Amino acid sequence: MTQLSEAKKGQPTPEMQYISKKENISINKLISLVSEGKIVIPKNINRDTYPCGIGENLSTKVNANIGSSNKIEDINLEINKAKLAVDYGADTIMDLSTGPDLNKFRKKIMESVNVAIGTVPIYEAGVNTLNKGKKIIDMDSDDIFKTIENQAREGVDFMTLHCGINKQTVDKINKTNRKMGIVSRGGSFLASWISHNEQENPLYENYDYILELSYEHDVTLSLGDGLRPGCQSDASDIAQIQELVDLGVLVKKAQENNVQVMVEGPGHMPLNQIKSNMELQKTICNGAPFYVLGPLVTDLAPGYDHITGAIGGAIAAFCGADFLCYVTPAEHLTLPSLEDVKEGVIASKIAAQAADIANGLKSAWAKEDEMGEARKNFDWEKQFQLAIDKYKPRFYKNQCPLDDDEMCAMCGEYCAVKLGKNNF
Repeated sequence: MTQLSEAKKGQPTPEMQYISKKENISINKLISLVSEGKIVIPKNINRDTYPCGIGENLSTKVNANIGSSNKIEDINLEINKAKLAVDYGADTIMDLSTGPDLNKFRKKIMESVNVAIGTVPIYEAGVNTLNKGKKIIDMDSDDIFKTIENQAREGVDFMTLHCGINKQTVDKINKTNRKMGIVSRGGSFLASWISHNEQENPLYENYDYILELSYEHDVTLSLGDGLRPGCQSDASDIAQIQELVDLGVLVKKAQENNVQVMVEGPGHMPLNQIKSNMELQKTICNGAPFYVLGPLVTDLAPGYDHITGAIGGAIAAFCGADFLCYVTPAEHLTLPSLEDVKEGVIASKIAAQAADIANGLKSAWAKEDEMGEARKNFDWEKQFQLAIDKYKPRFYKNQCPLDDDEMCAMCGEYCAVKLGKNNF
């Protein structure tokens, strides 16, 4: 049984009923969209979490990436990152750990937060290969599938699997003038393996087996964009679009087999290409939810990529993306700190809210109307409560306390709202 199989029968699951009430969408409409594959509910049958719906007619969701590396490994830090991200509104957490204790990290993180957890199983398979004294190109395909199965049994709710990379696309990218090559870590693992072994991508060749494992545990597939552009010059090139076309075929096959599936998208992309990319994905991938990293709309802002990602994310979500992967100020530079995680989540939440307003989502507009009333009435506590960041505005307001609560230090007695309060 999966959320998709039940929806096709017209049977509402407890998760659907929860989402229906939380998102103010009729249960019949929700069931219909889940049955069409336009909404996914990442919820492994082996783990209890707060249900999260991702897709059409729902609020834009935000994911936060955390995880160790082989250079920095601190379990308490990563657990605190996960908790902080959820506190600031992240709907899901992805554990991208690649350190020696990645299995321990994943289990501890899954115990520490009650939201959907995602992973990239090829990372663990790669780390295990290196620990055996082998190279990534010598990775055993059986180990990849054992990793997927083990993580599914542990309760991982959604998995990024780079099933769209195949011999054909690898051959094409080798013949292109792509500036950055392959910037996806999982995509690079598999492309290197394919080139060295002159064999087909095991995830592509054995996709039916992946569907069996996913169905058994109701793992939502997040089909990875292994050939996503890594700089503005590579956006919307042949390799990226060819992989998307191949992913479209895999999406339909998953949906036909009652496996929930979403698709990951670009990367780095100019503003003027975002709308067409969102529309292309929705068309090619049968309306499956679209999960985007950013997009980052300029490459000239290292240290501020949470801003470039939020700009692209707002446009992407307005044009059809359903799920934003946060970008932190540390992107391209180092592992994010606690403060970086906070800034990344807030930036993406702002982008999501901006898109939901523009798309006419009633729940988003309700919050905006409440904030307008609170500002009109100088209800500072209500403003702090409604704010995406509930602490920073309070800090600023308290920096210069005033005797008159119907003003702040910006305008003081010249406050336009106060002056006009009794006249308009």
